Amino acid sequence: MPQPTSLCVYCGSSPGKHPAYAEQARAFGTEMAKRGIALVYGGGNVGLMGIVADAVLAGGGRVVGVIPRQLVEREVAHKGLSELVVVDTMHQRKTRMYELSDAFVALPGGFGTMDEMFEMLTWAQLGLHRYPCAFLDVRGYYAQLRSLMDHMVVEGFVQPGQRDSVWFGDSTPALFDWMAQYDGGTAARVIGPSSIKA
Repeated sequence: MPQPTSLCVYCGSSPGKHPAYAEQARAFGTEMAKRGIALVYGGGNVGLMGIVADAVLAGGGRVVGVIPRQLVEREVAHKGLSELVVVDTMHQRKTRMYELSDAFVALPGGFGTMDEMFEMLTWAQLGLHRYPCAFLDVRGYYAQLRSLMDHMVVEGFVQPGQRDSVWFGDSTPALFDWMAQYDGGTAARVIGPSSIKA
């Protein structure tokens, strides 16, 4: 597939304990802006979420935030975005972020990041989309998750092709190179394209 035009980034509402997390998030957002890739994210101004958004904006890029109304009311919504989409529920948030994106990347984060990214992995497995899904690692944050996915294959719960369609690494240029060569993933090809989003 060609380079994505709108990349959905899932990441923490906290900056994490090590400065490297913020540094990688800032560098990733800067690279997105250089490549002309719009950011779709959760709409917050805190943690790694806010850092990525600010970096894309600083580079002249477009940023679309999608945030539930209850979080706007807690004053965590980013006020300087290209567009802020306010929805009623978390489920609507995830759906709208998906609809606006053609690639998905997880930076370090917690339960919410895992929930959002694994839903996209599941949808790819079911053939509901054919977009790349990747984990941008920082300081080995996702090393154990990568090992767990390999273990799922060994134990017969995930097909090798499904596992191989998920990228892990710590290099932003390598991630974008992989996305440019992504062919839709084995899982989506096996199930078929009939219900895949255009």
